[in-house]
Amino acid sequence: MIIKTDQELEGMKRASQAVALTLKEMQALAKPGMSTKELDEFGAEMLAKFGAKSAPKLSYNFPGHTCICVNHEAAHGIPSEKTILQEGDLINIDVSAELNGFWSDNGGSFVLGKDIHIHQPLVNASKEILQKAISQIKGGVRISDIGLLIETEAKKRGFKVIKNLTGHGIGRSLHEEPSEIANYCDKNNTARFRKNSVVAIETFISTQSTFTTELEDGWTMVGNLGGFVAQHEHTILISDNAPILLTEQNGIFS
Repeated sequence: MIIKTDQELEGMKRASQAVALTLKEMQALAKPGMSTKELDEFGAEMLAKFGAKSAPKLSYNFPGHTCICVNHEAAHGIPSEKTILQEGDLINIDVSAELNGFWSDNGGSFVLGKDIHIHQPLVNASKEILQKAISQIKGGVRISDIGLLIETEAKKRGFKVIKNLTGHGIGRSLHEEPSEIANYCDKNNTARFRKNSVVAIETFISTQSTFTTELEDGWTMVGNLGGFVAQHEHTILISDNAPILLTEQNGIFS
């Protein structure tokens, strides 16, 4: 969406606060022995306290309130009583919600407890690359140039990017124009970021795969060549200068 009034900006800030603090508290709560279903239910309770509604459930009837991926899962992981978190797991939590007609989205990957499987370099790369990409976004910048930056930075660190999972516009619905903010240089995309627009920028940094495929459950995405994927995401407001991080309270850059 394009922010035109102070009321719209305030609406986006409130929705963004809800998803940001829910993500932050879910990450803090996660511990070995907990099921992803239990973690998801906590997230649902937090969103409800803000008066917010789960975006994936509202938009797609997703079988969970948040998306939680563990280890080899790349995106859209379904919370389950059978998935029990273990020390050293690579976990991704993606929280998006609607509040009073405004929608916001954020996510983050992290290592649970001790990094016994050496996932932290991947997590750090995803986080650092997102931060660098966001710092370069302003009105008039080509979307494909940011994709090139993300892919280039991933390669420098010895990683790849997932090409069929992308960032997107957001605001009055979960997915708006621009519909694809890719993690690579899509030469066919000549669109530019627009001042005062709201977008969800996310990295999908991978150890081996460059695409994801869907499992039989109809939701969970995994890498086509295996390996692991880390994701970090902020909803931002674009300006002529540095973007405003609407979901800054999630603390993923802290």
